[in-house]
Amino acid sequence: MVQDALARAGYPDRVLVACSGGPDSLALAAVAAYFARRGHVDGQPVAVGAVVVDHQLQPGSADVAARTAETLAELGLSPVVVRAVEVASSGMGPEAAARDARHAALEAAATECDAAAILLGHTLDDQAEQVLLGLARGSGTRSLAGMRPVRGKLLRPFLGLRRADTLEICRAEELDPWHDPSNADPAFARSRTRVEVLPLLEEKLGPGVAESLARTAAILQLDADYLEEVANNTFTALAERDGPDISLSEAALNELAPAIRFRVIAKAAADVGGQQPSYQRLLAAEALLRRKGSAGPVELPGGVSVYRLSLAQLLAEERGREKGGTAGVPREGARCGKLVFRLHTPARK
Repeated sequence: MVQDALARAGYPDRVLVACSGGPDSLALAAVAAYFARRGHVDGQPVAVGAVVVDHQLQPGSADVAARTAETLAELGLSPVVVRAVEVASSGMGPEAAARDARHAALEAAATECDAAAILLGHTLDDQAEQVLLGLARGSGTRSLAGMRPVRGKLLRPFLGLRRADTLEICRAEELDPWHDPSNADPAFARSRTRVEVLPLLEEKLGPGVAESLARTAAILQLDADYLEEVANNTFTALAERDGPDISLSEAALNELAPAIRFRVIAKAAADVGGQQPSYQRLLAAEALLRRKGSAGPVELPGGVSVYRLSLAQLLAEERGREKGGTAGVPREGARCGKLVFRLHTPARK
């Protein structure tokens, strides 16, 4: 598992294990410590350290982090870094905000320790829960593809293991893991999925549901990667830039398969500084291609507006200027027959 993950990552010579002190990450640390003691993987040199992130969301979290760091040092991992983070309050929700703060801390620790990879302890159960949450939220292919085994510096060697396996590793290594009470807190959707939904599915549909969901994620990862590559290439070929704005040819967009067209529109919105649009917002933007009489704008998340420019609209704008009126769409004749993506900034208000 760990050996295969490091091989896929090109045998990095220095790695960090991200460890919360829970069973999954502590089991991962114990397995990684074996390679730390040997000093190599498949004959390639490797040094293994660890990073403990204290989210400061629960009383006594600093003590948990300190005890975890002590255990990791006893396992032979070095260096062991403890990072306390502030989880900002935002519209993303507490789980997403904590994840972003954690990943920022992990990246900073990797830079500080000159580590080329970070090992995460997510298991097959985590992957199954991720797919179920994606289904419940009506997310697209990328979300249903779950967590990647490799994403940049992040490696997830345990995606093929059940949570029961990590508990067994901890018992075999005589480790006393910390059990995060938030994992059973029904206030969180992921906790309800873990404690209530997935066990109920296993009971009603029979064993193997988690494995099937994880297998679905693996299949969809291949599909999502292919669609993403096609969409990236298409967006690069179609995007026309004028300062901070991006325009896309309506004719070219209409020729695309819907799966690619939606992705290209989403990329244009993100490229000018917006956020990932919901499916409903993408439908609204895409509908501009069919509504011959509508110039928009359609508002997308992150302050992005999408306009449909036609010659008739530009002539109407010009007449408005001659009468001292205010134009409703940008005045750019070269962009006739195109969708224009524009980020609202204070200077343009």
